[in-house]
Amino acid sequence: MSKLNGNERWKTKMLMTEHVEQYEQKDKEEGDSGKMLTTLERTMVRDLILLPYIDTMVSKSMQEVDRSGNMLTRTYLMAGRYIQNRVMQDTYRLQRELKQRNIKVLEDEQEDFLLYYKILFRGYQERFGLTRDVMRTEISLRLTRYTSELGAVLREQLK
Repeated sequence: MSKLNGNERWKTKMLMTEHVEQYEQKDKEEGDSGKMLTTLERTMVRDLILLPYIDTMVSKSMQEVDRSGNMLTRTYLMAGRYIQNRVMQDTYRLQRELKQRNIKVLEDEQEDFLLYYKILFRGYQERFGLTRDVMRTEISLRLTRYTSELGAVLREQLK
């Protein structure tokens, strides 16, 4: 809250345009950050929800590869471990960042094709839902990103 709010005397005083804009900008930032989740925070919550699913999928895939008797089993397992390591790093980073922002994510309920989570933030509560289709798409995009990171690391090692 700026010093100008609630003080009627300031309405009659001359202020430079930059100062008025500065106070209005501060009011907008203070008002928005306290009541609503930002887009970045929603993305962080979504990613925190999806990362355990990615870890489970990679673990199952690694178990299948291990049982297959493929010649490249060790290579596939190393790639899977790399991706799992990146998933864990991202999970810890997101948990730490959300904790600093005083945001908690709790699993709420599951309907047919929707998973609901409660988001507790700055004294407020919000319900966050994800459809299975959105989850599949986001997981696929995230796995593609992790795989391309692994490819970049391997290319760098071969140079």
